[in-house]
Formats: sequence, C-alpha cells, structure tokens
Amino acid sequence: MNQSVIKATPRAQTTKGELNQLRAKGQIPAVIYGGGDAATHVFLDEKEFLKVAAGISESTILGIEIGGVKKRAFVKARQRNSITTKIIHVDFLEVVSGRLLHARVPLRLVGIPVGVREGGVLENPAHEIEVECDPDNLPEGIDVDVSELHANHSIHVRELKIGGKIKVLSSPELVVALVKFIKEEVVEAPVVAAAPVEGAAPVAGAPGAPGAPGAAAPAAGATAATAAPAKKEDKK
Repeated sequence: MNQSVIKATPRAQTTKGELNQLRAKGQIPAVIYGGGDAATHVFLDEKEFLKVAAGISESTILGIEIGGVKKRAFVKARQRNSITTKIIHVDFLEVVSGRLLHARVPLRLVGIPVGVREGGVLENPAHEIEVECDPDNLPEGIDVDVSELHANHSIHVRELKIGGKIKVLSSPELVVALVKFIKEEVVEAPVVAAAPVEGAAPVAGAPGAPGAPGAAAPAAGATAATAAPAKKEDKK
C-alpha cells in the first residue's frame, strides 16, 4: 500500500499572535500524540496538506516526516475558522506497529446487481464497519461485490471477505447492501356518471323519476301515465 508522506517542521511554544502570522503565511499548526511519547508539535505546509489529505478516510494512515524522523498517524481532527472555513489546526493520532488499533473502514460497493437490472433499487445502509488490527494490516477500504445480488436479497457483514488478520467489531448481522423493488402506486380512475339517453325511461328511484324524493307532482289536468280499463257495454 502506497502511503502518502507529509513533511513537517518542529514547532516551539508560540504565542497566539505569532500563530496567526504563520497561518497567514500558509503554515498550519498541528500536534501528533498517542504514540506513547510526549506529544509532538509541528507546522505543516497548507498547500501540501490539503493536496495529500484530500479525500482521505478515517482509516487512512499518513506518513509525517519531521527532520528525518518519520511517524505514522491518522488525521484525528481538523479545526477550521468559523468564518473563512480555512483549517487552522490539525490533530494526528500516532500509530505504532505491533500495537492493535480500532478504526472505521469505509465499504465500497462494486458491480451492478442482478436485481437492479430486473428493475430493483440498490440500497447501502452501512457505509463503514469498525475493525481491530495492527496498523500494518489496516485497509483503506473494503470492496463489496454486489454483482450477484438479486432483488429482495441482502449482504451482511458476516458475508464480507476480510483477511484473517483483521478482527471485525461491527455486528455480523449488519446489512451493508440490499436490492428492493419499488411498488408501483395504483391510481384508480374517477367514476363518471353516464349522461341520460334521450327517450329512455327513468330508472326507478333515480332523481327526477316519478315517486322519487324531490320529484315534481303531475300538473292538474295532465293525462295519467296508465289509463283505467274501459267499461264493457251491456248488450241487450
């Protein structure tokens, strides 16, 4: 694994005003601690640090060269100016070979799942896992092959291919990738009442039909819809 190296210069005790002057000249104050010795205070070149540290993760170990002495460390914290957002201080956590460390390693999904080709959607609930290992065995990322992942199936931490020198601290049941089908929403068409057909008899009980609530009474003198049966003449 190629390791990026940043050159640093030792930093003596400095006043706040002197620190601000050095920041204006492109120097970033930093401290390296956690290696077992006393903390080391240094200055970093701003342009070099921004170039090397662009896109690194929490599990990326950087080399820091101080006057011919090389240390290895994580970028633990970056303090920024609240107005300009420029980095004004960096904390490094030193790592030592042979001493186990805890770190969060990012997961990288590789491939196009079968389920996605079938119309599903790939989800990535967990973007990193926590591990314990020697600094020499710490990966910058773990690739997760999702190309054979079918719809309604998932990949758990227990299924990841990780070297035997790395102990996984995250739950083995943690889901790192799955493919879901999106249910289509069924939209019902509105029911439209049919227009009455000209000349058709009104439906019983329908509005406006005889005997229906609100129907108009027949006008006086109007002919009844049903005639009374005619009387038969007596034949003498």
